[in-house]
Amino acid sequence: MSLATQTLASLRRRIADGEIHPRDVVADLATAIDAGNPQLGAYLSWDAERALAEAEKADLSLPLAGLPVGIKDNINVTGQPCTCGSKMLAENYTAPYDAGAIVRLRAGGAVPFGRLNMDEFAMGSTTENSALGLTRNPHDPQRVPGGSSGGSAAAVAGHLAIAALGSDTGGSIRQPAALCGCVGLKPTYGRISRYGLVAFASSLDQIGPLTKTVEDAALLLNHLCGKDGRDSTSLDTPVPDFTSALGRDIQGLRIGLPKEYFIDGLHPGVSASVKAAVDRLAALGAELVEVSLPHTDLGVATYYIVAPAEASANLARFDGVRYGHRSEEATDLMEHYFKSRAEGFGPEVKRRILLGTYVLSSGYYDAYYLKAQRARTLIRRDFEQAFEKVDLLISPTSPAPAHKLGELKDNPLAAYLEDVFTIPANLAGLPAISVPCSPVEVEGVALPVGLQLIGKPLDELTVLRAADAFERG
Repeated sequence: MSLATQTLASLRRRIADGEIHPRDVVADLATAIDAGNPQLGAYLSWDAERALAEAEKADLSLPLAGLPVGIKDNINVTGQPCTCGSKMLAENYTAPYDAGAIVRLRAGGAVPFGRLNMDEFAMGSTTENSALGLTRNPHDPQRVPGGSSGGSAAAVAGHLAIAALGSDTGGSIRQPAALCGCVGLKPTYGRISRYGLVAFASSLDQIGPLTKTVEDAALLLNHLCGKDGRDSTSLDTPVPDFTSALGRDIQGLRIGLPKEYFIDGLHPGVSASVKAAVDRLAALGAELVEVSLPHTDLGVATYYIVAPAEASANLARFDGVRYGHRSEEATDLMEHYFKSRAEGFGPEVKRRILLGTYVLSSGYYDAYYLKAQRARTLIRRDFEQAFEKVDLLISPTSPAPAHKLGELKDNPLAAYLEDVFTIPANLAGLPAISVPCSPVEVEGVALPVGLQLIGKPLDELTVLRAADAFERG
């Protein structure tokens, strides 16, 4: 069996037993990427020689013992490109430092290996918005892998990565995990440092793991969380051993079924799969409680005001002066700004910058941005009230399985609605995980379906406990 198909936990045990060395894992993985990436398009670049050198001198006493982890291409790793899937950064930017999450991964012994494709500046839910190439779903190459962490999810599900990091602003870890059939975890906002993550929407962005199992997600989370003084939103709170949540039963655990998340518009296969998952959790001893999140219908609209507004401010730095694409046709400073940004950014990024600038402009701030912030408060209060009755909330991760490439290219609103179940957890800053449930057959192909579990703030332990129990069945 190829080492590339195995999990972090199993490889760690084999390394500890002296059966294999981390260099064997990296070498096997590099071979798999060479063979599989031309079709899948998960990686934008990888440096096998550098990763092999790091693995060769790995400290085998460390928990992650030289194991390779793929990195979404908006997380800085010293000496490697960080393109954000954009022409703006693809030409001349090399990261001069390690992101906070990378520093912690290295401290745990892991080796960052490869740059994974993504929607440009994390804006999208299909990875079709990447300016640098197409990523395909490993279950059907004619379908999207989800996004914006589509490269990360496709690599893990397609066995071109043992595990990977992604970022989640409105579902960008969980939704591609659901569509590709792997585990994707968004921790509580502030659990993992955002230092070195290229910002899309600063009050929403969060780094998290994409893995083959819940156990692997817990292992990585142990080496990602913690206070970072370089990130003012990083939480100074104790980091538990997340693997302590594994192998426990869920007898008596109260799981809420929000009535707003189980709607008629769901794909029938997704609806049946999630219902079967709910029944399995009940059979495992969970107590099911119907709850209401009455402001759910405000989530998408709220998100597409708050996130573009923050993106408009964050992306103002990309002007081609210090770094980034620089137009060769500009004749003066103003023309330099206009042309460099017009040439460097793709259509979806431009759309969101324009929308964000508009809602922040004089005369519209109160009508849109301020109102969206009030709606965000209402959404957060809905969760607070629901969690007075239950320990977790459950829902589909995505309302439908992966659609075909290009199917929603000219319908951005339909693409935005793909995140209807994932966005609220970001707006409220809550931990949430997507785990695979029963696949659905579409046109003769078995496509993955994701089950989402949402927890209370800083209660990743309960999220992992329930997800692990469900995974083990």
